[in-house]
Amino acid sequence: QVHLKESGGGLVQAGGSLRLSCAAAGRTNTYYSMAWFRQAPGREREFVASITSTGGRTTFADSVRGRFTISRDNAKNTVDLQMNSLKLEDTAVYYCAAGNWNPDPNEYPYWGQGTQVTVSS
Repeated sequence: QVHLKESGGGLVQAGGSLRLSCAAAGRTNTYYSMAWFRQAPGREREFVASITSTGGRTTFADSVRGRFTISRDNAKNTVDLQMNSLKLEDTAVYYCAAGNWNPDPNEYPYWGQGTQVTVSS
């Protein structure tokens, strides 16, 4: 009954930027922490960033800290991921998720369908 939809993925050169957006149905953003995960071919899904229900706390994976920013607008039921200084290893399908403030994907019961981010040299 909770629906999440990612957008903003695409092809970008290394060093460039992309902004991903996740739209949530209903009032999901006011009850759940939100997170971004990513998964590259042949690899397990990995945590990228999360933000609490009020936006008061954020956390980032070491691999993206200082380059990515997560934010949310509860009035619009959206959560964004600003991705700067992109690297080849950032290439993956990026997923929006709603759940607990935790890097474990098992703590997130609601997921979007994913959006592809491809970084080229």
